Amino acid sequence: MPTEPAKPDRPAVTDRVAYWDRYATGIRAAQAPEIALKNAFGWTQYEGHGPGDELLGDPATALELGSSRGHAVAALATKGIDATGVDLSPVQIEGARQQWGHLPNAHFVLADVITFLTGSRRRWEAIYSIFGALWFTDPDQWMPLVRARLSPGGKLVFSCAPAVPGTAGVQGMYGAGFTGPQVWIYRWTYEPQVWARMLTEAGFGEVNARVEPAPNPENVGTLIVQARA
Repeated sequence: MPTEPAKPDRPAVTDRVAYWDRYATGIRAAQAPEIALKNAFGWTQYEGHGPGDELLGDPATALELGSSRGHAVAALATKGIDATGVDLSPVQIEGARQQWGHLPNAHFVLADVITFLTGSRRRWEAIYSIFGALWFTDPDQWMPLVRARLSPGGKLVFSCAPAVPGTAGVQGMYGAGFTGPQVWIYRWTYEPQVWARMLTEAGFGEVNARVEPAPNPENVGTLIVQARA
């Protein structure tokens, strides 16, 4: 009688880091490097749909906040861009270093993004987040820090799901489920015009916030926001 394939160990969710480690174990299916690099810059949730890394312009340095498996960092590094990825999950960072650590321009840092941005004195020409940490971090905290870490004229780009009508602002979910430990996960969603206003008030310019339609217009689109320091 055939046996089921072994499933990867999934850590119990006891805090925010464990939540993201558990998430990471569910997406760490191995991909051939060429496939991973080809699909690295999917700003939208639909593979092969939407813009690519051209949204970043032509930076010499780039920082990804919530870098996950590190594919986007690696894709930039292969183009000669000095790219750094920051992620809260040890599982994600370990996987990124194992697959992409040989690239001289790819750097992966295990850290909370607010702690990292607060402690850094470096500036980058582009800072970006693809359904990543900027979606799960209070914009009142990250906006001034990101602006301070961007070079003059540097570009910010991030994507996430658009706000469900009538529910803009901070949203919470039970990280360990309704019957698990008290682990709260928060994310922030706003209408495009609200993101534009918030970024402008935080000192950013050339703000462009929009919803990229899904391949099927009946499906959920993707919020894509661009701005400059």
